[in-house]
Amino acid sequence: MLVGLEMDEQRMSPTFIAALGSGAAIAGLAARIAGGLLLGGLFFLGLWRSARNLLEGGSVLATSALTIGRFVGLGALLFLASLRGAGPLLETTIGVMIARFLILRRLHEAAS
Repeated sequence: MLVGLEMDEQRMSPTFIAALGSGAAIAGLAARIAGGLLLGGLFFLGLWRSARNLLEGGSVLATSALTIGRFVGLGALLFLASLRGAGPLLETTIGVMIARFLILRRLHEAAS
């Protein structure tokens, strides 16, 4: 069994390294990070809007719908990314985390 694993590793490594440098791989990486940025930005702006609605005494129904929509949208994006494998899921999540950082920094600067 170990011999089969070692042989697998030798066959997969050059293919993986060759695929990493291809233009399609880089375009896919950029697309997944951009998708994460877009939906992550919408998610965290929606979170801010939900918090504002609650503070200002807005409609509970609208706030609930926005919250459910945020989670469904982000969950669907991450689920679709996970179907492609761990790498695309990680790349999409990196986009979401970058969006989180940018949105929170922008809101913090606006509040100051």
